[in-house]
Amino acid sequence: MTTHDYLLDTHAFLWAVTNDSQLSGPARAIFLDEKNSLHLSVASIWEMAIKSSIGRLSLQTDLRTFLDEQLPLNGIRVLSITRSHAQEVEQLPFHHRDPFDRLLVAQSVHEEMQLVSVDTVLDAYDNVKRVW
Repeated sequence: MTTHDYLLDTHAFLWAVTNDSQLSGPARAIFLDEKNSLHLSVASIWEMAIKSSIGRLSLQTDLRTFLDEQLPLNGIRVLSITRSHAQEVEQLPFHHRDPFDRLLVAQSVHEEMQLVSVDTVLDAYDNVKRVW
């Protein structure tokens, strides 16, 4: 049995767990395949917390409860931010300035995970394997 490691971008995670039609077919297949190892970065949790606190993310419950339910229900592991991840950001070219995406790129490269994301700008980064 081959296991593939995937890092979910924030929107991919939200669309997957809420069964949103914006999630692509291949991304949905990755999400539903129990052989895959799915990861959500602390950076995405931080991004959701910020968006929720300023009214740009609406959930049916508070973020803590939402994550406490959805992460185990969907077999998603939380990927901590390490010093190596943070330092990796320094080496990235400025294809765009979103600090959350830049950290996800660094984590996906450092951890050798494919990045599940709709954001095509991420294709500009060397060594990033974006799937959508």
